[in-house]
Amino acid sequence: MEIWVDADACPGVIKDILFRVAERLQLQVTLIANQLIRVPGSRFIRAVQVPSGPDVADTEIVERLAPGDLVITGDIPLAARVLEKGGDALNPRGEFYTKDNIAQQLTMRAFMEELRSGGVDTGGPSAFSQADRQQFANALDRHLVKRRPAPG
Repeated sequence: MEIWVDADACPGVIKDILFRVAERLQLQVTLIANQLIRVPGSRFIRAVQVPSGPDVADTEIVERLAPGDLVITGDIPLAARVLEKGGDALNPRGEFYTKDNIAQQLTMRAFMEELRSGGVDTGGPSAFSQADRQQFANALDRHLVKRRPAPG
């Protein structure tokens, strides 16, 4: 299993958690972005810069993804593509996208986009909090324990 990160909008504290996990579990973590991302020197952590453009990073992630890999993203359409390919998708607030909830999330996203295009101020997501960070760390840990083979 590898972890892929939609890194352009991923909070720094989430990247830091992933860097520690990569080292501790000797697990490959790859950040994909259309800007240069600094990562610690590690054989388990790498950054890939892709050209700018709509969905270029998303397409790169989906092309490299293998079934069973984990993708960290807040991008709902990307999460849907990940699920279709047999991967798992976790947002930076610690909520997994699933086959049961992705259609509803895509519908809500489209509805909110429609409101915004009509001039309605829908506000944005709440500020990223310590509770969000902890929820992400806990969800990631539970997932990795469930997915990783036992040592030996």
